[in-house]
Amino acid sequence: MRPDITAFINALRRHPAPYVPLAELGVHPSIKERFIGRPIITLLDEIEFWHSAGYDYVKLQPAADFDPGKRQGDARVRTTPDGTLRKWASEGKGVITSRQEFDAYPFPLATDFSYSRFEEVRSLLPDGMGVIGQYGDIFTMTWEMMGFETFSLALFEQPDLVGNLNQTVGNLVVSMFEYFAESRAVDVLWYSDDIAYGSGLMVSPTVLHKYFFPWLRRIGNLAKSHGKPLIYHTDGDVRSVLNEIIDCGVDALHPIEPKAMSLAEVKKNWGDRLSLIGHVDVDLLSRGTPAQVRETVRRNLDITGRTGYIIGSGNSIPEYVKFENYLAMLQAAREFGGS
Repeated sequence: MRPDITAFINALRRHPAPYVPLAELGVHPSIKERFIGRPIITLLDEIEFWHSAGYDYVKLQPAADFDPGKRQGDARVRTTPDGTLRKWASEGKGVITSRQEFDAYPFPLATDFSYSRFEEVRSLLPDGMGVIGQYGDIFTMTWEMMGFETFSLALFEQPDLVGNLNQTVGNLVVSMFEYFAESRAVDVLWYSDDIAYGSGLMVSPTVLHKYFFPWLRRIGNLAKSHGKPLIYHTDGDVRSVLNEIIDCGVDALHPIEPKAMSLAEVKKNWGDRLSLIGHVDVDLLSRGTPAQVRETVRRNLDITGRTGYIIGSGNSIPEYVKFENYLAMLQAAREFGGS
């Protein structure tokens, strides 16, 4: 299938489209490299993967470093015996637990972010292919930099510190979305920031209304004012705040995590105001069979009626996903969701 960013945008806005598109927040480099048969080194390699796999876009991020002093790396990164890099969040104490540590932290400046790939990409795209500008984690970086335990206590004991950190990170990330919104190279905005577990929200709605929703609304207003759709990614069960998410200007929700939310329920209750992306369980992609994957794609299409739905995983495509299962999802998308 030839790429068609217009069809993708129509699906995001619940308008008729000639086929049901594909979308992923991320695909591990090893999967990409196996797909195209060589290392992903250049921007052209990146474009070739997304194009060859059947996506209507290439997803790009600005080059940004929120840890220029490498203060977080040693505690949160490990390499497994097979060479796989694993990262996790600090549960206890992070790198900013006091006003002194906040004042000493070497935050980047917005002018430090590089958008060179965005400036280059249009001359390399196949006809019909578009660009998604993606970044996120204002709320996530706020608590990760403090450590979740420290963050939770600081909400009551040091609210000014939490607010200052959240404001600093938020302004930096919003500057990226200002670029995305204004750039002629970018067709769609994608903001990612996890706010929930499989069983419910990570924190109370009151905390989210202070440290998360104002930023999502600012990004939604940027997207709307420039006529570009906005995708929002969060794992977990967000039904209790889904109306607020939509009211912030979100056009599509990703990934409708299977263990957290029912695709049928979300479609029934919010599908008239929100397109849905994903819901093919990563566990199934990792341990199931191609036949099971194909059946899941077909069932998801039946549930959603092929409108306001985009096919993809229930999170992303990590390196441990079975390659044949990933291929089965792509092939099922073409077979069951094609024109």
